[in-house]
Amino acid sequence: MSSLGRLRWRRLRVRGASMAPTLRDGDIVLLKLRSEPSPGDVVLVRWSSRPEQLSVKRAVCRQDGGWHVTGDHAEASTDSRELGPAEVLGVLHWRLVPRPGRIR
Repeated sequence: MSSLGRLRWRRLRVRGASMAPTLRDGDIVLLKLRSEPSPGDVVLVRWSSRPEQLSVKRAVCRQDGGWHVTGDHAEASTDSRELGPAEVLGVLHWRLVPRPGRIR
């Protein structure tokens, strides 16, 4: 997590289509690091099998070894169905660009 810096709130640009229609490629969001997720939250994660890759997914449930997470656009998502539990790094709260608003 040190590569994300010491600040608790960070801006993040979404890449890919796995969270459409909730979030789209290029959206800029506000992330709260080290925030405890609840089922249904949109979260930033990484998998032990891909530690260099960060992904935005939806938290489904806590399970041994982390969280089961999925993309909202199942056909365009590689997620816990293939990679197993993920480590949640933070929770996305707000979309800043292009349509400002709370992320649900």
